[in-house]
Amino acid sequence: MNNQTISLGRILGISIRLDYSWFLIFALLTWSLAVSYFPAELNGLPSAAYWVMGAATAMMLFVSVLLHELGHSVIAMRYKIPVRKITLFIFGGVAEIGTEPPTPVAEFLIAIAGPIVSFTLAALFATLELGAGALAPIFVLAKYLAFINGTLALFNLIPGFPLDGGRVFRAVLWGITGSLSRATEIAANLGRVIAFLFVAFGLWQTFTGDLSGLWIVFIGWFLLDAASGQLEQQKLHDLLARHPVSEAMNRNYAVVPAEMSLQELVDRYVVGNGQRSFVVQRGGAVVGFVTVRQIRRIPRAQWTTTAVAQAMIPSAQVTALRPDTELWSVVEQMGREGSTPMPVISDGYTWGILSGEDVSIFVRRLKELNAA
Repeated sequence: MNNQTISLGRILGISIRLDYSWFLIFALLTWSLAVSYFPAELNGLPSAAYWVMGAATAMMLFVSVLLHELGHSVIAMRYKIPVRKITLFIFGGVAEIGTEPPTPVAEFLIAIAGPIVSFTLAALFATLELGAGALAPIFVLAKYLAFINGTLALFNLIPGFPLDGGRVFRAVLWGITGSLSRATEIAANLGRVIAFLFVAFGLWQTFTGDLSGLWIVFIGWFLLDAASGQLEQQKLHDLLARHPVSEAMNRNYAVVPAEMSLQELVDRYVVGNGQRSFVVQRGGAVVGFVTVRQIRRIPRAQWTTTAVAQAMIPSAQVTALRPDTELWSVVEQMGREGSTPMPVISDGYTWGILSGEDVSIFVRRLKELNAA
């Protein structure tokens, strides 16, 4: 468990996680079903029965959302695309796919798989509804789940990136233009337009007295943020494309002993020489790496009594890079695993150190050159 999600285990090797915001929507949905939907559909049952049915239905809805995301994930894995995790949260669920699909066809199939799963679930629950007969509770539950899965599928087919429909639209544009970057730009901008329409419609509903419009506003802001994030990520990818690690790494590093105090390191190397990355040795062997960022995590009052070895990242926990490694792939890795410093090594020699800060400096440099 990290500080925002709870691990539920793994399915098909994919980590399934539950965001804390899920509990809010689960409680609200259970309450809504227990005090409104089920009493209106089934008269005369005890109050406790409505709450049990509400909780069971809410749970089955999120199982449906999980199956929707697994639909995306299974197709992605067929194309050898890693799926890092699936997270259930207040707006449903999201599958974190490791890399962009290799072709427009792959993108199309991965995107459409989720809605197909939801439509299939809607059909299955509709069939269960027809066969429920006199079993009124099952009839009402199946009726709701058939409706909500169908609605989920239709909503996701809205052509607003990064909804599934937006990804389908991007796949088509990618196939037509031959450019993933151009297709992403068009699809993301359309997604932002659709998100603004959601916000405007939700505000109009709210001002006319329908407070459910606030929920549409929240969805619109979420879609707007997601579309903008995807657009920025694509711009960053285009900026870093074809640039190797060797162009961004910090060559100005120093080799320091593990026993040196942080205060001495700062005084001698950081303040004195302006160096920010360090290879840590003990007995002539490299044992770790440290940057100014790691040093800043130690309270200043403890620098005189803290050895470099206590602040460093041990070698065993560090991924070594080659100078010709594609920089974008490393940025993606940093996004997954955190921006710990990585040594750049070739033929047994450390050519430099790459950290998240080095990448940020390199990106700023490229932006300045492009703006010139």
